[in-house]
Amino acid sequence: MAIKGNLVVGQSGGPTAVINNSLVGVVHEALEQADIGGVYGMLHGIAGVLNEEFTDLGKESAKTLADLRNTPAAALGTVRYKVTEKDYDRLVDVLETYNVRYFFYIGGNDSMDTTHKISLVAQQRGYELQCVGVPKTVDNDLAETDHCPGFGSAARFVASAIRNTSFDTRAMGTSGPIKLMEVMGRNAGWLTAAAALAKEDADDGPHLVYVPECPMTAEQVLADVERVYKANGMCVAAISEGLVGPDGKPLFKSGGKKHVDAFGHASKGDIVGQLAEMIHAEMGVKARVDKPSYLQRSFAELMSPVDREEAYQAGRAAVKAAVAGVTGQMVTLIRQKGPEYACTTGLAPLEKVANAERKLPRDYMNKEGNWVTKKFLEYARPLIGGPLLNYGRLQVHPVPKAK
Repeated sequence: MAIKGNLVVGQSGGPTAVINNSLVGVVHEALEQADIGGVYGMLHGIAGVLNEEFTDLGKESAKTLADLRNTPAAALGTVRYKVTEKDYDRLVDVLETYNVRYFFYIGGNDSMDTTHKISLVAQQRGYELQCVGVPKTVDNDLAETDHCPGFGSAARFVASAIRNTSFDTRAMGTSGPIKLMEVMGRNAGWLTAAAALAKEDADDGPHLVYVPECPMTAEQVLADVERVYKANGMCVAAISEGLVGPDGKPLFKSGGKKHVDAFGHASKGDIVGQLAEMIHAEMGVKARVDKPSYLQRSFAELMSPVDREEAYQAGRAAVKAAVAGVTGQMVTLIRQKGPEYACTTGLAPLEKVANAERKLPRDYMNKEGNWVTKKFLEYARPLIGGPLLNYGRLQVHPVPKAK
């Protein structure tokens, strides 16, 4: 028999274009469950529980919830707060005070760790609390799931952005023939690799893709860029913010003091800026840079319809699992076998997901480590929700010069 009580849901870490779909999925499913009373949202993640700052999501209109499905960023507000050991008793105390029996956290690696520990403390104290994690990250680096809600939309943005900047670069002729675009992803190259989805013709950018899983020297990158530039008259490269050298350390030292967040994750240095300076110094050619930064995770106009629906279904699946008695698990996305893309949801123990980091498989990159393989393209293409816009290309029919 399901536990009767209230539900609380929160959002944590870096938002995505579809994170609110998971929130709405939780709310919609919760409102259909007779055993769930109040449906509360914690404001600014776990800090909202510690501060007893909740909002009654059951009072939101159907229109508001529908509009949220097209809205990027975290509607409840997010947080990067590392819960201390002494916080956990306080968290369970608050949840018990509000008769919360269903706890859902939409987030990444660290959020799954928090959810796991809350579940353990509740069990130790004999308090019945169903804790289920809902995956979210543009980095696509969560363990135990085929992919993460948020990745498909970010991948669509990255592919679109580098495709557009490639057309722009070619149009500039000799005044802007080298372009470097820095892509998010921290220590995993999934999102950077997605730039390759933009390439349609052999001459199209990007021409090079660099990910953390394939260490590089600055000299290797320079040689690649120079080779492509000489062959094509231009070069467009997608470069991960977390690209490392053969020693596993960042390719360049940060130019300033690095910021470290509550979980010890250091901010990345200006890798494209430093590479551009090196290219100019060695080749005598100006290299321009693009740094889309947070646009990569918040550009709702390029939201993948596949990503949108899967994020929503992940939220609903979490509630269904919790009402069925599941706790200490994270919802996963499971790709079905067959020629047509299809995906269902599953569950994985939070202890296997917490603080784990799923890297891009080496066989998703070529031997040289500067371009993706067909295997990656087949993995990623269905997730961006259809082809990019069809662009026209002039055939260029020269008019004879006047004599």
